[in-house]
Amino acid sequence: MAFPISVGVVPESRRWFVKGKFLTAFVLVLAISIVSVPVFAHHGTAAYDMTKTVTLKATITQWVWSNPHCVLMFDVTDDHGQTVQWTAETENPSSMIHQGWTRQSLKTGDQITISVFQAKNGKPIGRIVEVLLSNGQKLPGRGLQGPIKAEDYPKQ
Repeated sequence: MAFPISVGVVPESRRWFVKGKFLTAFVLVLAISIVSVPVFAHHGTAAYDMTKTVTLKATITQWVWSNPHCVLMFDVTDDHGQTVQWTAETENPSSMIHQGWTRQSLKTGDQITISVFQAKNGKPIGRIVEVLLSNGQKLPGRGLQGPIKAEDYPKQ
């Protein structure tokens, strides 16, 4: 029994289809790769001075509990008596829950002591290292360095 020569080989009339699928898949993978690079870059620490922690006494003006990052806005009185409005970010809510934070952890008007890694450009923007509440409770932040001790976790 003789088999046609084209058995197991894509017929000439359908080769464009196979080549077209490969090209489509290649372009799709390339596009996803290009789009995903900024997503990874977004989570870098290049914007912050990670060598120096700034500790501030502050009054909370707003606490935003949302994805992709929770954001804390607060007022600080500088050395000249002027109010400076700061913004600091943390992780997403699900990560913060594992560190003891909740939507109700911070309220507008609360007095706190906050440690942040400040933006390299000197603007009042930071990455939270730790928040110390007026009742003595510590809430570890995104930039926490070193091992976490049991007493650092909030009491629930």
